[in-house]
Order: sequence, then C-alpha cells, then structure tokens
Amino acid sequence: MSAAEQTSRLLDGKVAIVTGAAQGIGLAIADTFLTHGASVVVVDVDQAKIDVVTAERRAAGLPVAGVRCDVTNEVEQEKLVQQTLSTFGRIDILVNNAGITRDKYMAKMSVADFESVLDVSLKGAWLGTRAVSGVFREQKSGAVINMSSLSGKIGNPGQTNYSAAKAGLIGLTKASAKELGPSGVRVNAVQPGLVRTEMTLSMKPEIFASKEAEVPMGRAGEPDEVATAVLFLASDLASYVNGAVLEVTGGRGI
Repeated sequence: MSAAEQTSRLLDGKVAIVTGAAQGIGLAIADTFLTHGASVVVVDVDQAKIDVVTAERRAAGLPVAGVRCDVTNEVEQEKLVQQTLSTFGRIDILVNNAGITRDKYMAKMSVADFESVLDVSLKGAWLGTRAVSGVFREQKSGAVINMSSLSGKIGNPGQTNYSAAKAGLIGLTKASAKELGPSGVRVNAVQPGLVRTEMTLSMKPEIFASKEAEVPMGRAGEPDEVATAVLFLASDLASYVNGAVLEVTGGRGI
C-alpha cells in the first residue's frame, strides 16, 4: 500500500459496530469502513447471512466479526458491546442501521405492525446508543450515526409506522448529541432517499419509477453513496459535527 493510500484511509485503528449489516445499505457501510481501515462487527438477526458475509471478508484478510443480535433486546445489545470489546479491544463507532418495514395504510395496519417497526428502528437505536454510551463517555470519544430516512422528513402514505420511527430517530439524535457531546461523543443522523436496495427494488416498477421521477438528479442512489456519507460522519473529518442530519437524497424532498 502506498503512502497516499494509507493517508486516505479515514478509520485506521477504529472499531465499528454496524447493525442490519448483512445486506443492503448496512453491508455497504461495513465494506466502506473496512476499506478505510476499520475493524467491523457485522450485526444482524439472520445468522446465515452473517456467516456468508463474514466468511467472504475474512477470506480476503479483512478484520471482521459477526454477531447475531436482536436490537430490540436490551440484554443482547449489552452482550454485543461486551463481545465487541472482547474481540477487538475497543469501540469507536456505532451505526444504528437495523430497520424493517411493515407497510399498510393506517386503517389496515395492525398495532403489532406499528410497534414492531418502531421497536427495531427507534427503540433499537436507543438501546444501542445507551449500551455504548458508557464506553464512549469513559474514553471521551466516539461516534454514533443513526440511519433515518427521507420518510421521516416528508412522510409516506402506507408508512405511518416507518415514517414515525425514522422521524423519531431525528429527535433521538439531537437529544443524544446534547447528552453525550460534553464527553466528546458525537451523534448524527443520515436521511437516505430512494436508494437501490433489495427492499426498494421489490416495489412495483411503476411505483419505483414515480419516486425516481421526483429526484432532481434524475436517478435513485446507490448504497455506496449512502455509505460514504456515513463514513464522513464516523471519521475525524466530522470532528465538530454533532446533532446534524445529513440528507442523501439526490435533492428529493427539498
């Protein structure tokens, strides 16, 4: 590796936890972090996918570990922190990316579908942030990035649960930034717009096309384009960025 390549690596020596990282945007974030020198704990509820993802990256000589964790479970979140410390010796970055959708119009949405989406996206992020906060406070450093969504800004019909959860993440981000900031800990959020993932590409083609037509740049985003925004917030380039919400939408929703 050349000197230029070494200096361009923004996360050398850092250890990151990324939830919901066995596919989609979460996996793109994990891979981007690995490229920039971080050790990464890939967290998901799908053990089979974790095994595939981590095996491929270990075979390439990358410092990656996999942990199955239900982010809605307080005990499992605390165990995740301890497992990460046992494996890599420290934690510097937490990306609260895990999320699910249970789309239905309000009249047809069950209470269970409403609660499950808020539990994973919002409660999961709160539990994760709380679980690492003691470590971050003690070392007087750390970065938390919460993965919100444009849905949390503009709202989507059929997604009252998802929009509410992603909007709630903004409040969580700002309150956490104020609580943890005095200890040198930064908490920020990213709001992706329409991004090509397994979830969005499962939409009916005409619905996807109509949403894409709303993007001033004329196209959907790619997971890597979201991941580089997260990289910025995780790195020392964002050393004075706290409580911010970074939109990665191609201009949709402005």
